[in-house]
Amino acid sequence: MNKENKLGMGLGALLSTSNDKNENNNSIQKINISQIIPNPSQPRKNFKNEELKELSSSIKNQGLIQPIIVKPTKDNHFQIIAGERRWRACQLNGMHEVDCVIKNLDDTNVLEAALIENIQREDLNVIEEANAYKGLIDIKKINNETLSKIIGKSSSHVSNILRLLELDQKIQEMVINGDLSMGHARALIGVPDAINKAKEIIEKKLSVRQVEKITSVFKKNKATKTSKDPNIVDLEKELSDKIGLKTSIQFNENGSSGSLTLYYSDLNQLDDLMKRLKK
Repeated sequence: MNKENKLGMGLGALLSTSNDKNENNNSIQKINISQIIPNPSQPRKNFKNEELKELSSSIKNQGLIQPIIVKPTKDNHFQIIAGERRWRACQLNGMHEVDCVIKNLDDTNVLEAALIENIQREDLNVIEEANAYKGLIDIKKINNETLSKIIGKSSSHVSNILRLLELDQKIQEMVINGDLSMGHARALIGVPDAINKAKEIIEKKLSVRQVEKITSVFKKNKATKTSKDPNIVDLEKELSDKIGLKTSIQFNENGSSGSLTLYYSDLNQLDDLMKRLKK
């Protein structure tokens, strides 16, 4: 199975003729640019002005090579499924009309298509990538391990990216703005007073290795305090990868009994967990 097939609802699927029998799926129509609106669930939120200007110049010279894919809305407008970056670049050119392919998709398929298009293009920052992964996990009701197989990435890569969402929103914004690298951000996960440490990283221009050295003191102390059996840690990790949730296994002093704790980050995850347990 190649990557395109594994990713399912990618651009190829959007432009295929296997759906919507009552319309010509490959028909390109010119639509007034003022009638087109962005998708509020678009995983990519950060559009760099310099890159938009370069794309705008290319479109001005070469034309819009790939049409924008849209879905009709009730108020005679069209919501973007794929191509918001191209739409923004066309606006910079002062274009009044753009080439579009109209598709009738429900909200779930629209979000799935937008997520996968961005993952395919590999031009998301790591926070947008993390939110895209979480979006696919929530939509498809799958765990980290299944997602890693779908998108062709390692399970450890998916887990490491998703862990960035544990960081405070202010730190995530620092990553999005390019002030902190993924390495810096990963070193701050689970560290107390992380926001001030992030500001210190930026002010002092600390390297990732320096940050890891600073934060390792806390993490070493934390590990020493818990002194959990490595076999239990491996079991927790295996279980977390299987169900897509953070887990904790605790044994009582005699080792014959204990507790298993599952951590959820939102009500959707709780609802999904309850459904699994009821089965």
